[in-house]
Amino acid sequence: MAKMNMLHAINSALDITMAEHPNACIFGEDVGYFGGVFRATSGLQEKYGKHRVFNTPLTEQGILGFANGLAAFGAPALAEIQFADYIFPAFDQIVNESAKFRYRSGNEFNVGNLTIRTPYGGGIAGGLYHSQSPEAYFAHTPGLKIVVPRNPYQAKGLLRAAIKDNNPVLFFEPKRLYRASTGEVPEEDYSIELGKAEVVQEGSDVTLLAWGAQMEIVEQAAKQASEQGISCEVIDLRSILPWDMATIAESVVKTGRLIISHEAPITNGFGAEIAATIQHECFLYLESPILRVCGLDTPYPLALEKEYVPDALKVMAAIKQSVNF
Repeated sequence: MAKMNMLHAINSALDITMAEHPNACIFGEDVGYFGGVFRATSGLQEKYGKHRVFNTPLTEQGILGFANGLAAFGAPALAEIQFADYIFPAFDQIVNESAKFRYRSGNEFNVGNLTIRTPYGGGIAGGLYHSQSPEAYFAHTPGLKIVVPRNPYQAKGLLRAAIKDNNPVLFFEPKRLYRASTGEVPEEDYSIELGKAEVVQEGSDVTLLAWGAQMEIVEQAAKQASEQGISCEVIDLRSILPWDMATIAESVVKTGRLIISHEAPITNGFGAEIAATIQHECFLYLESPILRVCGLDTPYPLALEKEYVPDALKVMAAIKQSVNF
């Protein structure tokens, strides 16, 4: 297997798709010759031509309107929103058109060939307009799938599965890990099942649940906890919509405790949905209240980024609170 960072893995998944489908198109702001602001699409315009990999005007609503139309005709539409913070002008197209296309036609037509890639989250000193985690806004919308990888291997396999899925998929890429996360990735094609969480580390005392860049944080906390004799089960949710309630519930029945960590603000973050559901499903097995270690209910700060983002020390404090309840 080749050693890749997350950008190389994403580029590989896109390359395979473009070679596989002669009608597949990649489009977005600066994705052409420039290769995107993070270079995720580098070399693809030269390989497949300007008619298949091309820049769009600076209009997110237009990008998704075009994407819906292209996907409706059966072509794999690989749309990029340059930063997840900029996705809101396209919100109407995504939640009122992409998500409802199949439903409103009684399955006569759909946009299942649509994949929307966008970098999300902090860690690059991007301030309030380049650091947000908006996954919970879209998790309220039936008809979409939402996926977040944690490393290069996951990124390639999940992106290929998202592209092949017959539903529109939002693929949130943790930008902090684009170059920081490296690992062995098969150069050939492979897919990872959507809607299925992964138990990354088995444990018996407390369940730690996260996704994307927060996985690195909870793994650090689990290591600190093990040094104090606390056994943590670490789970990567991977798919936010649909989410794998069964795997989480099975773990919580075993450990009796659950801590959820995400970068987005705590109020109405997706962790709230998980906490409510697991409390309902596992109430008689819980040894302590479900805890959330999340971002703050403020706009994303520039100077105080480290204070804002949940870190291993905050997760470790929650572990102690849960175990000592």
